[in-house]
Amino acid sequence: MADKKDVPKHDVIVVGAGPAALTAAIYTTREDIETLLLERGVVGGLAAVTDKIDNYPGFPDGVEGLTLSDQLRKQAERFGAVIDLGEVLAIHDEGEFKRLETTEGDMLARAVLIATGSDYKKIGVPGEQEFYARGVHYCATCDGAFYRDKKLVVVGGGNSAVQEAIFLTRYASHIDMLVRSTVKASDVLQGELQKFIDDGKVTVHLGTTTNEIVGQDNAVTKVVGIDQASGKKVEFPTDGVFVFVGLMPNSQFLKGSPIDLDKIGFIKTDEDLHTTMPGVFAAGDIRSGATMQIASAAGEGATAALKIREYLEGHL
Repeated sequence: MADKKDVPKHDVIVVGAGPAALTAAIYTTREDIETLLLERGVVGGLAAVTDKIDNYPGFPDGVEGLTLSDQLRKQAERFGAVIDLGEVLAIHDEGEFKRLETTEGDMLARAVLIATGSDYKKIGVPGEQEFYARGVHYCATCDGAFYRDKKLVVVGGGNSAVQEAIFLTRYASHIDMLVRSTVKASDVLQGELQKFIDDGKVTVHLGTTTNEIVGQDNAVTKVVGIDQASGKKVEFPTDGVFVFVGLMPNSQFLKGSPIDLDKIGFIKTDEDLHTTMPGVFAAGDIRSGATMQIASAAGEGATAALKIREYLEGHL
């Protein structure tokens, strides 16, 4: 470990650069609190790869996820936030400072905000890993255009599955939706989906499991499942599979740390968004009890920034 005198020191380090992180940075930097954001992937997080966000306040016609993410980034940078590429591997409490082990070396911060969000959950069936990015995908806006005039399978029946299936209709010739139980998307999204069902663009298969993704020559050819009503095997010829079955927390770097996680891996906080490590806060989709909405993530980012300011004022 490097001598503390040689380790970069910051007022605040934000782990992640999604809506919660960027909103927090807007608030901290406006109050002249020096802030560094470390992002291991895409600025904007999952919001950046969402085709259209229809429920973020202030955009009556909706807004592209990439556009909203870019505007948040520009606003944070205008007030002085610095966004660097890097991954945090561990966080240690060393009193006045927290030491972050990162891929760019150790860093010290008086306060830390963890806003690493969530990632797409996998279904764990044969073929899923083997054909990842070669027919198996988790982001319609990223990879949908590869399937113009092709057949697709969408796995899932929640809001994200329905929303992404609707997006994929602009490319695919036909979509089979495999839903383990029932469609649980909002009434509005189900109403939109029904239009594509009526015109034959989408077929929804309720009570249908996904048991195997089959392919050859580095390409997916079909999905094998079970019709739970009859117990019979069913097959769906397809050129690609898009999986949308929920989210999992990006908290792997906290396993074994003093920061308490719930049984799924989301970070536990108190009413001030403070974790069990003094000076370390959490906001957005990574937090246990979060609503998994962009608007609430932004609100939590603002709250966390104000609580961080109070914490810093009490520890200077």
